[in-house]
Amino acid sequence: MKKTKKFFLLACTVMTAFSAQAQHQFTVNAKKLGAPIQPTMYGIFFEDINFGADGGLYAEMVENRSFEFPQRLMGWNTFGQVKVADQNPAFDKNPHYVTLSDAGHRDKFTGLENRGFFGMGLKKGMKYNFSVYARTAGASQIRVELIGSDNEVMDKQSIEIKGNGWKRYTATLTSPKTDAKGLMRVYLENKQSVDLDHVSLFPQDAWKGLLRADLVKDLKDLNPGVFRFPGGCIVEGTDLGSRYQWKNSVGQVENRPLNENRWNYTFPHRLYPNYYQTYGLGFYEFFLLSEEIGAQALPVLSCGLACQFQNPDENEAQCHVAVDDLQSYIDDALDLIEFANGGTDTKWGKLRADMGHPAPFNLQQIGIGNEQWGPLYPVRLEKFIKAIRATYPKMKIVGTSGPSPDDKDGKQFTYGWEQMKKLKADLVDEHYYRDQDWFMNNVTRYDNYDRKGPKVFAGEYACHVKEEPADFPTAKNVFEAALAEAAVMTGFERNADIVHMATYAPLFAHVEGWQWRPDLIWMDNLTTVRTPNYYVQQLYGQNPGTHVLSLLEGKKPVTGQDGLCASAVYDQNTKGYIVKITNTSAEPKDIVITFKGVKNLGSGKVTTLHADRMDAANTIEKKNNVVPRTADVQAEGNVLRATIPAKTFAVYRF
Repeated sequence: MKKTKKFFLLACTVMTAFSAQAQHQFTVNAKKLGAPIQPTMYGIFFEDINFGADGGLYAEMVENRSFEFPQRLMGWNTFGQVKVADQNPAFDKNPHYVTLSDAGHRDKFTGLENRGFFGMGLKKGMKYNFSVYARTAGASQIRVELIGSDNEVMDKQSIEIKGNGWKRYTATLTSPKTDAKGLMRVYLENKQSVDLDHVSLFPQDAWKGLLRADLVKDLKDLNPGVFRFPGGCIVEGTDLGSRYQWKNSVGQVENRPLNENRWNYTFPHRLYPNYYQTYGLGFYEFFLLSEEIGAQALPVLSCGLACQFQNPDENEAQCHVAVDDLQSYIDDALDLIEFANGGTDTKWGKLRADMGHPAPFNLQQIGIGNEQWGPLYPVRLEKFIKAIRATYPKMKIVGTSGPSPDDKDGKQFTYGWEQMKKLKADLVDEHYYRDQDWFMNNVTRYDNYDRKGPKVFAGEYACHVKEEPADFPTAKNVFEAALAEAAVMTGFERNADIVHMATYAPLFAHVEGWQWRPDLIWMDNLTTVRTPNYYVQQLYGQNPGTHVLSLLEGKKPVTGQDGLCASAVYDQNTKGYIVKITNTSAEPKDIVITFKGVKNLGSGKVTTLHADRMDAANTIEKKNNVVPRTADVQAEGNVLRATIPAKTFAVYRF
């Protein structure tokens, strides 16, 4: 009994000393629920940049599988007698194919080989599904092989081709070892010529046979509430001819026409002339993926303006669709909503059903225009808004305030917001790629926004640190950037009445084929890397709460004082309390958090994201340099006493 009494007195002394020395006293008002937090609050943004689709999320391993690149055999090595033809094709929108003919000598061979995107990443024990459309006069035979980087045959299968009508043939091959730089080879095995088209290879573990399973898991683990696609500047195109056209991305995958990718030549120092869009990953697949990861879809369509960075406004007549000629673009928007939500008795709803999804996708929102600015945009957007609301009055419409988050580059931002209010857009898409100082100065960004106008969609944002990165691809995804993003997101959360959606951008990047960085998830052909920025997004996405709670120090929100930013939410689903705190300073901070209206918090968990160096990053070789760590915590009644280490993002959950 005496020992117990002494221990109790000692504990009380320590607790009292901690309270007296605590630098910060926070109060969470748990008695009053604040604004509801939208289920779309934290999500993801996809654009086919950095080989994000073909060569990335889309699991097709063959480059230029339908021989439709402007240089028809780009991506292919050929030997013997191989010719490109287009007579009586299998697919009218992809009319080119190859003819393999006898090499003319018993010791000569005809065939072709494909190294995929930066090599074919083959995994030990993985089965690969090969398919090809073929025809021949009579009977012929081809052989398909998996080849290792040492030029050894890893597996092979012969396929007999019969008949002069196009038919799909398949084979399954297994890799006996892991090889990051494999290839696929196809031989003609006899003297009878054969025509081949849509030569395809997918790993058997691909999600629904379509998407890389590891990348789908990376997305699902973010617990995203919204999924914006297909871009980004892809929506606009360098010119209107290269814009993303959703109707070309649905229907039979083999007959979806090729589109050039505007990112293949945008940056001369990161030039990829072989970067095209096969549309194998199209709008139907985007909707399916939205369902899989539990996110509301947010498709974005062209408003009739090509990229304004590349097409000056004074060239309006030559570069953009005239306001009076927008009807086909408006029809595209209306038809997309029908594709997503229409009954099977409608034209586009029937196509959705024919593709395998009779039930509606329950689309609730649509974006018109990507990063448009100035007077050319609102006059066009107005026509879309009138048409969409006349037919689908409950559909939310997302407009944009342009590429800049402020008026330092002119008055585009203020003008954009004024016009979006005038047109009564439901949400306004803001973009900001800025340095760490800008992010820290904008933690209070939304505190004084007009609550009566449209809501905010932080549709593209990422912290681009000032310092020149080291010489490895993921070097810009440093912890300092992630910590600044975590801090500004406390401002999103505190202002959830006005901020309804937020998506980091870009999403994917291939370590051998990137044009832009930083990016949320990096990959090679075998594996993926979750960046520190990814883990910030994940901690918010997995701990969103349902209602904002007031968190104050004294009478002020915690928005950077002494290096601290904080927010608090209540989760009605779990009846729990969540507090997020960033400490961007170089010193640990002692904090006492009192939850008014709660008698006993009990035990909880704290998850921290920390790095000793602000330039720490995760790489293909070292994926776990910066990862979250979870530990138990215990409150004292309604009080939590904590020390937040320097350079740390912490999430407390009770």
